[in-house]
Amino acid sequence: MQNSSRINTAWWVLRIGLGVGPVITGLDKYFNKLADWSMYLSPLATKVVPVSAAVFMHVVGVVEIIAGLIVLSRWTKIGSYIVMLWLLAIALNLVTTGMFYDLAMRDVEIALGAFAFSQLTAFREQQAAGRGVAEAARLQTAETR
Repeated sequence: MQNSSRINTAWWVLRIGLGVGPVITGLDKYFNKLADWSMYLSPLATKVVPVSAAVFMHVVGVVEIIAGLIVLSRWTKIGSYIVMLWLLAIALNLVTTGMFYDLAMRDVEIALGAFAFSQLTAFREQQAAGRGVAEAARLQTAETR
């Protein structure tokens, strides 16, 4: 029982952090209060993307908000994979700037946390399904008596 409580605590901390964090940073792509986000955009990306850096960051913000909301929804496991891939893409972008290697490394580490969260979510879902099967078997046994 104590292990289950610890797993649930870890799961909720990761769900809130990996859900709310992208929503906050996604919203900030419109306000630039946390950072001037366009300074992190790779020159390579600005050559490839046919819009201004500000417009691109607004699109990035929408993607981040959606990813965070998916993590907070009933599709937590899928959302955590999306956040993981998104963070790896951000890290790749940061590396191609020729700067911000520290931030790229931080994003890779958070991506690893998102992957671990997806695995934890899968475990919780498997445990819940097992409890459901056991309960159904118990009810069926009780009905046949």
